[in-house]
Amino acid sequence: MKKTLMAFAIAAAATSTAWAQAYPSQPIRLIVPFPAGQASDTISRVVGEQLGQRLSQPVIIENRPGAGGNIGTDGGAKAKPDGYTLTVATAALPISKHVRQLPFDPGTDFKTVALMTVTPLVLITRPDLPADSVKELVEMMKKEPGKYTFASSGVGTSHHLSGELFKTLDDLDVLHVPYQGSSAAHVDIMAGRVDIMFDNIVPVSPHLEQKKLKALAVTTLQRAPAQPHIPTMAESGYPEFEAVAWFGLLAPKDTPDAIVEKLNQEVNAVLQTPEVKKRLEDMGAFVQNRSAAEFNDFMQAEIAKWEPVVKKANIKVD
Repeated sequence: MKKTLMAFAIAAAATSTAWAQAYPSQPIRLIVPFPAGQASDTISRVVGEQLGQRLSQPVIIENRPGAGGNIGTDGGAKAKPDGYTLTVATAALPISKHVRQLPFDPGTDFKTVALMTVTPLVLITRPDLPADSVKELVEMMKKEPGKYTFASSGVGTSHHLSGELFKTLDDLDVLHVPYQGSSAAHVDIMAGRVDIMFDNIVPVSPHLEQKKLKALAVTTLQRAPAQPHIPTMAESGYPEFEAVAWFGLLAPKDTPDAIVEKLNQEVNAVLQTPEVKKRLEDMGAFVQNRSAAEFNDFMQAEIAKWEPVVKKANIKVD
């Protein structure tokens, strides 16, 4: 009996390896669950073009936005697990597990393939706000509870949760003002209608350079190469604060391990090419080079990190 089981296991492993060696033999579909032009779409197209060249098969970007990214993600979870449908995951996905009723489980219905980039968020204010550091901002907010506001690109987004996390660090009383996307929020911050916001460094950088917005800190543990003069939250007195935007690739949970490993190696090779690395770093991103298992650990840690924040703020979208 043991010999039979061992023979079966060896045969299964051989079949999986042969399948991976023949893969891919047709185009790969990459579901981006957000509209064209957003950071998730831009990064996916940069990586997807080069990945297609390495695999000798086109990588076709399919934008399927809606429900905070969860319509396209649900389609990716239910796709055939053959390596020909991948889904882009962002920092919004582990948050969605706690704030929405989902038809899939972000933690168990996928295999993690590759973490492409980690991107800082920036704590921005209106230019005339009389605070030039996080410490000064906190002192202002503690002196006048309830007076100040923080904007986000929507309820349950990483921008929203970063603001809620910030409030918990010093038990601050700050009102959340959600918007439909970052652009409208930027306009109101510039006009003085709201006070602060945590937002992705990519769309914020042009406004900072034109001095239409003011930056107090970035949310990664290292300073952002694109804006090296901005201190980190840790340097500003909050070493436990880390909240990032990130972009990775997922496959349906039953995708063969050999194919996941092959995709991980090829994506990481693309990310380390000088052309791709420079393009992504110029956008303000930290390029990653992690195994599929390391990305899974990262994903599970993100899911765990946001659960107490969501519960304390009592956030529900559905």
